[in-house]
Amino acid sequence: MTALALTACSETGSAGGDSAGTVEGLSGTTGNLVGEGASSQQNAMDYFNNRFQEAAGGSSLSYNASGSGSGRTNFVAGQVDFAGSDSPLKDDQVEAAKKRCNGNEAWHLPMVIGPVAIAFHLDGVQDLNLSVGTVAKIFSGAITSWNDPEIAKENEGVSLPDKRISVIYRSDESGTSDNFQKFLKASTDWSSEGQQFPTAVGAGANGSNGVSTEVKNIDGAITYVEAGFAHQQNLGVAKLDFGHGPVAPTKDTVNSALDKLSFTGEGHNMVVDTNALYSMDQADTYPLVLTTYEIVCSAGYDDETRDLVKDFLTVSLNSQDEQLEQLGYIPVAGTHRDRLDEAVKAIS
Repeated sequence: MTALALTACSETGSAGGDSAGTVEGLSGTTGNLVGEGASSQQNAMDYFNNRFQEAAGGSSLSYNASGSGSGRTNFVAGQVDFAGSDSPLKDDQVEAAKKRCNGNEAWHLPMVIGPVAIAFHLDGVQDLNLSVGTVAKIFSGAITSWNDPEIAKENEGVSLPDKRISVIYRSDESGTSDNFQKFLKASTDWSSEGQQFPTAVGAGANGSNGVSTEVKNIDGAITYVEAGFAHQQNLGVAKLDFGHGPVAPTKDTVNSALDKLSFTGEGHNMVVDTNALYSMDQADTYPLVLTTYEIVCSAGYDDETRDLVKDFLTVSLNSQDEQLEQLGYIPVAGTHRDRLDEAVKAIS
């Protein structure tokens, strides 16, 4: 378990245990569940596992935060019970996943929600505003200095140093890179796409923890990373201007975007329409949101694995609370929470 997750669990003490201990509808099956995938949800998985062990004594989760691509690949290959992924299965994986699920559809459940922060380390500067267009120019290398006129115009009254911008990107195959590029493409003239970030500008680091650690160590660095990792390293987080003035990634501004989610999948297969999400242009709304999926078999597990998957997801939904928020995630609520509850109950 990460230090941050340990701190959150230890600070809440018995409150977390009491809440987990009252989870209803668990099967009583005990065993070890195996998951793999997105590092963006690692801190959430650590927290959910802590609660899972409390609520279902004798059960536990082993989660390998190897990246979204690896998680999907090993889920399709039947090597793990579920995948954590910031992006849905690729078209050529859908049928293979159905075969892995003994002829049943694999469902995408957007269970872990977190804003993607534009995190920076710039000595002497705590507050920073950036328009989406300026963000794209920084990561493409069109803007290379912190005192560039475009950045200065968006930060009147702020003393910006004449310092080179050090761009840090994910070097591994990453759902965060995929979603960040989808966002830039939906709102700017950004041309590249996919889970591999362009390597022409800046330097790469592995995983969410890797990029945030690099930024912490380099004055003048900037990256895109889940907000929880930025907070963990005490990095600056820019307010982004999506067209109606600078907006910080907060519970309220992210939930404003979540309220408007639409899906391309049908029924309980909740694949988020990212084009609609990332092109949102509304006041007090932060649409640069990472909706991390738990990819599971809708049916086709053996009985023990099915029970463990459903128990873990049930406990996870019961843990959408202030402790999860302290880790940098947005607790699901309302209509979206209800949709997830129904999907978990429908796994057979």
